[in-house]
Amino acid sequence: MTGNFQLGVHLFLQLTVILGACRLTGRLLRPLGQTQVVSEMVAGVLIGPSLFGWLAPELQAGLFPRNESMSILYALSQVGLTLYMFIIGLELNRKLLQQHSSEALAITLAGIGAPLLLGGALGWTLADRPQLFALNVERWQAALFLAAAVSITAFPMLARILYESGMAQTRIGTLTLSAAALNDTAAWAFLATVLATIKGDPGIALLAIGGGIGYAVVMVFLGRCCFHWFARVTERDDGVRADTMARLMLVLMASAWLTDWLGIYSVFGAFICGAVMPRGRFQQEVVVALEPLTVSLLLPTFFVYSGLNTRLNLLVDPALLGVALLVLLVAFACKGGGCLLAARATGASWRESAAVGALMNARGLMELILVNIALEKELITPALFTVLVVMAVVTTLMASPLFRWLNIARESS
Repeated sequence: MTGNFQLGVHLFLQLTVILGACRLTGRLLRPLGQTQVVSEMVAGVLIGPSLFGWLAPELQAGLFPRNESMSILYALSQVGLTLYMFIIGLELNRKLLQQHSSEALAITLAGIGAPLLLGGALGWTLADRPQLFALNVERWQAALFLAAAVSITAFPMLARILYESGMAQTRIGTLTLSAAALNDTAAWAFLATVLATIKGDPGIALLAIGGGIGYAVVMVFLGRCCFHWFARVTERDDGVRADTMARLMLVLMASAWLTDWLGIYSVFGAFICGAVMPRGRFQQEVVVALEPLTVSLLLPTFFVYSGLNTRLNLLVDPALLGVALLVLLVAFACKGGGCLLAARATGASWRESAAVGALMNARGLMELILVNIALEKELITPALFTVLVVMAVVTTLMASPLFRWLNIARESS
């Protein structure tokens, strides 16, 4: 009991430091055009081993020890991420998406196809370098993994950037969110395929791809009909009562668990769950009830937890510089450029298309999650891990100011 009590006390101290660091970093980076969500990612890196751990290693290790307290932080971060992506799904403009489904599909195909070609070609070229890939990795496996790493999108960050700018329910916001969701599903399927073939178990890839498609189909065609119950009960009770909210949370957590178990990550289960829920009064009251605590407390924990696992001191190796620059060039060309041209081809203006390309090009912490899995499974080496972290940080830091500048220019034109 004493140990559990101490863990609780330490957790409150950690949350105090996390929230304080996020607020301070947000205040400092706001004049540079960075949104709060990017500031939270940077805050996590700063209070992790990269800066705080370098300046005061004993103090940092005492505050964020590798014990049960980090497991608690991880659990809180996953709850926050799941709730937030559910809210984003709830606020998805389905009518606008139906009107522009062909445009969203075009952006999705560009965001998958171009990285598959260029990223795959780069992975095929680099596959024989033992300082980048494990010795048991085949060329096609290296190619498919790098295609996944290049094609991934910072889905939670993208959602919050659009939310903070008031663009989440606009045509561009809806198209970008939808394309990013489909885009990242494909990227996780690529990773699942590589891991399955390395392990000699094709069932992993089959479960991820087939299960993910099956989940989406069931939720859209069956779940959507069943969930009208929430709207009827809300009208009957003149509001969303505690019992209704509890049943809603049951559905949400089951969706998150299922997609995690399938291997396509909980954010997609939460997003799709929110997207198929009824609109109107039920939707509005749920957002009002969940959003403040999720955005102010739980979501920052997710970004900071991921930042705590990032070690930027790995970037000092000059031998990786050429590879890092090449990866960055391919990342910008195939993802940002491909999505820009696809949006333009669907009728968007050049400025709107550039905004889509800038947002879709951000990798953020979804990239960090993907490369951490690859490193843990011994698919890549710490050297390639470092290169991909550089790519994730650079593309993410550039997304917010570019989008903000393009949006301001569009409004003033």
